[in-house]
Amino acid sequence: MRAIVYHPGGDSVLELIDRPIPPVDAGEVRVRVIVAGVNPTDLDARRRDRDVVATTYVPGQDGAGIVDAVGEHVDGIEVGDRVWLWDVAWQRTEGTAQEYVVVPAIQAVRLPAEVSFDVGASLGIPALTAHRALTSLAEGPLELSAGALSGRYVLVAGGAGAVGNAAIQLARWAGAEIIATVSDQTKGRLARAAGAHHVLNYREVDVPDEVSSIAQHGVDLIVEVNAQANIAADMAMIGQHGGISIYTPGDGTTSIPSIPAMTKNVQVSFILTYTTTPAQKQRAVQSVSTAVAEGALTVGDAAGLPITRYTLTETELAHSAVEHHAVGKVLVDVAKDPTS
Repeated sequence: MRAIVYHPGGDSVLELIDRPIPPVDAGEVRVRVIVAGVNPTDLDARRRDRDVVATTYVPGQDGAGIVDAVGEHVDGIEVGDRVWLWDVAWQRTEGTAQEYVVVPAIQAVRLPAEVSFDVGASLGIPALTAHRALTSLAEGPLELSAGALSGRYVLVAGGAGAVGNAAIQLARWAGAEIIATVSDQTKGRLARAAGAHHVLNYREVDVPDEVSSIAQHGVDLIVEVNAQANIAADMAMIGQHGGISIYTPGDGTTSIPSIPAMTKNVQVSFILTYTTTPAQKQRAVQSVSTAVAEGALTVGDAAGLPITRYTLTETELAHSAVEHHAVGKVLVDVAKDPTS
């Protein structure tokens, strides 16, 4: 089978090789990968030094495909099932940038027949991160569902990014009033397409002033893409007992203004989807699956998440596109015939 591999550390190069199809052990499933998603974390992993730098790694946390083999003691999933995958390469050497990948059965989630592999490959990190960001408040909800955030104001910073897009779609499904910030008109159109009720270009308006006219008592929850730059404004916009969910802190140190935070009893949560608790992860997987099945979470221009795609042999270009902040979602067609 064809696979993309790299040796971590420094400016590691992605290489296309041929390797055997892996066997399946008990509790595992093997998936023929049709489409793989590319995330910024894939680039970070390539540059990170590992204990054994001679080991080859296959990139890719997210993907979608068809179950090819099922190990012993696996229930609820069968050969031929369409599935989406999450956290595939986390603390493992095998990712989704290869034609077949073996994963613990729990990490292969059924994908409805009417839902494309593009959607499945775009879930994983973005959608699970967004779900945790929207459910990090101690008072809940612990899991999103239709109407679970009714009556709440949610501000999504960076509404045109992959996590921002998923946060907008999930929050809209859950009934929230959504404010999104963007940096230009093109991204503004994408945030609106995703479902944001109010879109603010932070280069043209004073965001805290605009937010105060929309949510007079402040917003209930902020999904934050750059806390280092935005935390002071976040403290001005957040309401009493609100929460700020930080999934990308930005470079350097994030200094939280203590007095405003204490006065408002603000909760600040730092989010890393890999290390959420098993219960949090399974609630996120279940909620995201339900949203997908109900048509509330999708991809493409109409959903505010345009797709840029590459072939498996072009994976290096796909990583470069993510590194240069391609707008939307970058996908890799792993199967030689992506429609198969």
